[in-house]
Amino acid sequence: MIIQSSYSNTPIWKDIHVHAELPEQLRPLEEIAHNLWWVWNEEAKAIFEILDPQEWEKSGKNPVVLLQNLRSEATEKALNNNELLERIQRAYRSFKNYMSVPHDNERPSVAYFSMEYGLSHVLKIYSGGLGILAGDYLKEASDSNVNMTAVGFLYRYGYFTQTLSIDGQQIANYEAQNFGNLPITQVMNEDGSPMILEVPFHDRPIYSHVWKVAVGRINLYLMDTDLEYNSEYDRPITHQLYGGDWENRMKQEFLLGVGGILLLKKLGIRKDVYHMNEGHAAFINIQRLHDYVIEEGLSFQEALEVVRASSLYTVHTPVPAGHDYFDEPLISKYMSPMIQSIGIPWQQFMDMGRDNPGSHEKFSMSVFALNTAQEANGVSKLHGSVSQKMFQPVWKGYFPEELHVGYVTNGVHLPSWATSSVKALYEKYFGESFYKDQSNTDIWKNIYNVSDDELWKLRMHLKKKLVDYIQVEFKEGWLKNQAAPSRIMNMLEEVNPNALLIGFSRRFATYKRAHLLFTDLDRLSKIVNNPKYPVQFIFAGKAHPADGGGQGLIKQIVEISRRPEFLGKIIFLENYDMRLAKRLVSGVDIWLNTPTRAQEASGTSGEKAEMNGVLNLSVLDGWWYEGYKEGAGWALTAERTYDNQHYQDELDASTIYSLLENEIVPLYYAHNSNGYSHEWIQYIKKSMAEIAPHFTTKRMMDDYFDRFYNKLAKRSHLLQENGYAKAKEIVKWKIDTVSKWDHLEVVKLEFNPNQKANFNNGHNEVYGQVVIDRKDMKCDLGVECVVVDHDTMNNEPQFVQSYELDLVKTEGSLLYFEARKALNDPGTHQYGLRVYPKNADLPHRMDFAYMRWI
Repeated sequence: MIIQSSYSNTPIWKDIHVHAELPEQLRPLEEIAHNLWWVWNEEAKAIFEILDPQEWEKSGKNPVVLLQNLRSEATEKALNNNELLERIQRAYRSFKNYMSVPHDNERPSVAYFSMEYGLSHVLKIYSGGLGILAGDYLKEASDSNVNMTAVGFLYRYGYFTQTLSIDGQQIANYEAQNFGNLPITQVMNEDGSPMILEVPFHDRPIYSHVWKVAVGRINLYLMDTDLEYNSEYDRPITHQLYGGDWENRMKQEFLLGVGGILLLKKLGIRKDVYHMNEGHAAFINIQRLHDYVIEEGLSFQEALEVVRASSLYTVHTPVPAGHDYFDEPLISKYMSPMIQSIGIPWQQFMDMGRDNPGSHEKFSMSVFALNTAQEANGVSKLHGSVSQKMFQPVWKGYFPEELHVGYVTNGVHLPSWATSSVKALYEKYFGESFYKDQSNTDIWKNIYNVSDDELWKLRMHLKKKLVDYIQVEFKEGWLKNQAAPSRIMNMLEEVNPNALLIGFSRRFATYKRAHLLFTDLDRLSKIVNNPKYPVQFIFAGKAHPADGGGQGLIKQIVEISRRPEFLGKIIFLENYDMRLAKRLVSGVDIWLNTPTRAQEASGTSGEKAEMNGVLNLSVLDGWWYEGYKEGAGWALTAERTYDNQHYQDELDASTIYSLLENEIVPLYYAHNSNGYSHEWIQYIKKSMAEIAPHFTTKRMMDDYFDRFYNKLAKRSHLLQENGYAKAKEIVKWKIDTVSKWDHLEVVKLEFNPNQKANFNNGHNEVYGQVVIDRKDMKCDLGVECVVVDHDTMNNEPQFVQSYELDLVKTEGSLLYFEARKALNDPGTHQYGLRVYPKNADLPHRMDFAYMRWI
């Protein structure tokens, strides 16, 4: 018998997980490793490193992997190190004491929904600023004892890792995460089986495993569809962050919204406030509407009142093109069953996602969020104004300045982003209780008590750590992926901690204008090649795989960096992540930011730099519009000089060159007898004293409660009391007002702003009188005068002010209004009069934006 080799099939390999069994003295470290509290606790990280320095580096500084792979000799050594064992016990007591602090029940509870969270480099469920902000926010919620639960996705591949080809082209590598190596815990049923969340899609259920990430005192629950119960078309829903086509995006946003609420219900979690971090999460409100209609027996309009009263929508994107819009057939495919069960016409639902109801516009997730949330906010003061203009079409008849859209300027989690040596300085001069009072500017003034010598030594220490990091971490990759090893070695030798180091690291989108510095290469060459005053630029960042423009910028910078005159002077570091970010925001001297004006919603990398004594050079946009102080950094004006963007780019580039040549470089190299610039240190101290305290997540969290959470919770409770009595009353009033809105009649209108009458001891005031017959309407009415300037440039009226006329008399259905108003703005204006319904139970005018111009 002949045995043919073709009858032998290929091997099937399966994983065997062999984990170290920790002795009792080391077991507290397992609990700490599975709570991301260690991310911002320096002692915990130090203990992990001491335990096995070699394995700590090999694991990528992942304590879960470290403990799984702990070598027996390292374990034995630790058990014989009494000092280390005592440190472990102290750290564990500190952790348990931290965790034992109860939630602050004086504040409302919050459910938070986001597509991404940047918590640690070991947990790849983030891509950029939006995720880092969300991660910092959860950490601050933990530190501030906020009763918060967060919801997101556990991505199998996360966001991509970045390498560069020999010609500088970005290569996106999607590497599967081994969930067993992550600081997460799978949520189980009472019988010990894995919890399975079932989410009803349009024609089939989608199943998810549920994972918990402990972020200090906060629980983040993550959905994962990569399981055998799902088809091959559904398992990849949670494979990649922002991956796939529009249908996959639709699946993700349906799962985040509808599935996210179902997940909280399954876990028995109910909160006072529901916070949508970007429009991706807007479908939480369609599920909440469904629940109030089906389970509570409310009408759709009553349910909408209740849902709106507890909802907040935060927008991070300053241009309409950056928001998600879905074609009606795709929306219909996934949402029709839900809408049918709620019992409203399909057209009504579609119109909730359109600027112009009744049109054929695509469905906007942002517009739907606005129409189902009582409150909305941008992420900086300037971005709040930009958002008002962007969203004005949703509330026609009102000017952007009148909208309820507010703002909370983003901040950063100081304990995460300040390095251990910087935090040691803070604790030495500010006191260890400082972290609980980070927004107190009086405490920050103690930075002036730090000697110039001490602060300079700290800055040089951080710069050297950055240079060492670059030389160690990037040498192997550069030699492997780039040509000419001699050139690589020369470049590494050129990186100089004594040079003025300038960092530019962020997501590579074209509006960030990473190319600006390279507008005049001859001028740039003179700046970086001055032997007496060396200057070096360090770039890092990823472009989305679908963003050809962003990838082109990376390629351009890499090509320029390889030219002889820029070798070692312009450096691009690949695979920008949280570890590299922390090195950069602490190790450079200046953080450079050059966005196209009004397109930087907030930005937080410059805030992280602030926490480490790094100075900012940026366009006055986003957070820097509020943060800039003369003598504590540098700024390019917020105003455009040219409409032509090419000309504006040239002007901004020239401004940057001039600042470097005439101010920044001379200031940095004005060395005294101690070898550093006293004036530069004063810039750092002023920056830390006057800017840093205003841009922490502690301040940000307090703002969210003061401006949004508290009033949302208060009104939400009011509407739900006594079987939703107030919600039903408001809906009845709205329906009655709408049905009779066209009945009101203007009986008398006398208003001439040029006619002056003498009142109040001779002061000249504009006088007007309006009489309205409201017929059978039950609602109160208001009349206001709106004053505008006519903009001849774009033929649009510009809002100046508005003021309400006084209701002076009521006779039956007749309402008599008068105005006596002194106009303070000189010049020629235009005015208009409008009537609107009034109800003290409404949170703001946009809640019921009916009006009539008369």
